[in-house]
Formats: sequence, C-alpha cells, structure tokens
Amino acid sequence: MGIFSSIKNAIFGKKAQAAEPAASAETAPAAAPAAAPAAPTPISEVDVEAILSAEAAKAGQTLNWRSSIVDLMKLLGIDPSLANRKELAQELGYTGELNGSAEMNIWLHKAVMRELAANGGKVPADLTD
Repeated sequence: MGIFSSIKNAIFGKKAQAAEPAASAETAPAAAPAAAPAAPTPISEVDVEAILSAEAAKAGQTLNWRSSIVDLMKLLGIDPSLANRKELAQELGYTGELNGSAEMNIWLHKAVMRELAANGGKVPADLTD
C-alpha cells in the first residue's frame, strides 16, 4: 500500500468509524417491525475538511494541515519523513527535484487534496488549487 492510500484510508476510514456507533446504538425491540437496513454512505459524501478539522481539534498540538503536507501527515499518524514525502511525490507524478523543498511540499499538499477529491472526497476548492 502506498503513502497516498494510507492518507486516503486514514481520512475515509474516519467517516466509516463515525457511522458505526450510530448504527450499533439503533437496536430495535423484538416486537418492532424490521426496518430496512440503512444504505451505506457513498464515498462521495466524505467531507475531508470536516474530518481533518475534527482530528486537528483533538490533536493536542497546532497542526497547519490546510497548507502543510508535513502537518497533514502528522495529523493522520503517517510518518512525514523526507523518504515518505519522496515516495508520495513519485506516486502522484511530481517531476521536480525530490529534495523536500518548499516547492515540492506545496505541490504535494495540493496534489493530495486533488486526489482525495478525485477519489470521492468533498474538498474545498481553496485546498485543491
């Protein structure tokens, strides 16, 4: 599994985890008619900004995930080392120098947000361009 897959799973998995407690709390009495099971939430309804904002509120430290790929990775519990950022850059098709420059990191952040949107996440436009 690649670095982007880890990022996507960390974010999209939060949506699934948030839905589980609500589903398990809805136990109907035996005499009640069986309700139709709730349809699974389509992946397109994953609000990336809301999930990351909620995680940032619980982080216990200030992380600028909205513009920093390093802070985004930290927030998701993914090692933000240069080696991992290089791997991510290669996965996403970065063609510049893989030296951890500000240019590379800014490109990575935007590319990750665009890929999350392309994979069904709801991402505000200001985070993708």
